[in-house]
Amino acid sequence: MGAVARSRVLAAAGAGALALGLGACGGGSGGDGSTGGTSDGVSVVATTTVLGDVARQVVECGGGEVRTLMPVGADPHDFSPSSADITAMVRADLVIANGLGLEESLQSALASAADDGARVLELAPLLDPLPFGEHGHDAAATSGSDGGGREDPHVWLDVSRMAKGASFIGAELADVTGDDAYVTCGEQVSAALSETDTEVRDILAAVPADERILVTDHDAFGYFADAYDFEVAGVVIPGGSTLAQPSSSELADLAQTVRDTGVRAIFANTANPTALVDALANEVGGDIQVIALYEGSLGPEGSGAETYQGMMLTNAHLIADGLTGVTG
Repeated sequence: MGAVARSRVLAAAGAGALALGLGACGGGSGGDGSTGGTSDGVSVVATTTVLGDVARQVVECGGGEVRTLMPVGADPHDFSPSSADITAMVRADLVIANGLGLEESLQSALASAADDGARVLELAPLLDPLPFGEHGHDAAATSGSDGGGREDPHVWLDVSRMAKGASFIGAELADVTGDDAYVTCGEQVSAALSETDTEVRDILAAVPADERILVTDHDAFGYFADAYDFEVAGVVIPGGSTLAQPSSSELADLAQTVRDTGVRAIFANTANPTALVDALANEVGGDIQVIALYEGSLGPEGSGAETYQGMMLTNAHLIADGLTGVTG
């Protein structure tokens, strides 16, 4: 509980298994991933769709409502809040943010909400964050950026870290409400996510060790690489954000890296245009695929990535198939 208390003010899969785990807690149900539980319980605002879905699962168990600020498909690096969003944060019992600079256009609004009395839980700083460039890969050197020595905010791409995050959310909600049932709910969601982590590892086991090489649109997959034993050989957009622009020489160098490593796929981001990734693929030539992953947002209905668990399982299948040459 001490770590949760320190986080309080800024700087602070399977569906079947989840349903069985949460059934003991009761609670309501959310239809679109943005709300969950009952309206007479705790009120939570989450910044990203990933955080909103994990929080929803905890709150559905214990009772309450979750509002997610970002819509499905939004880029967390480039989302600006409305006045209604800011009001919702101030009025909520708890605001759950990723932190570590992910929500670049939300930082001043989060700080203002905290100044106005909002209780803000920043989750990423609690989940053993890694510095950019220290994920056992040379993406920083390939992209021409060292990440500025910052800690990497993309913690959710390691499911085991988000399993711990669910426990932190449950403990924080228990502290907010005085209801220890949320601790149990958080632990049950954590257990469900641990099962998803095992499923992800099983899917990725199809990729041989010498083919576990990623080239991605930006430096988001450091935690994924660290957790699941991959190497990130290069990134198209330097600096760990989607808002930068690579130089022509950086793209040319990356194209040569792709040729040298012999990777079969370049991974794009469903939340961003693929023009730069497509240009890289054209520069490389051959039959290299461009495959869009769910990086910063869940997917729409029917995508298979409507929940956090579904998102990570879908990504695992796309990565395994792309790197092993499976099509269809």
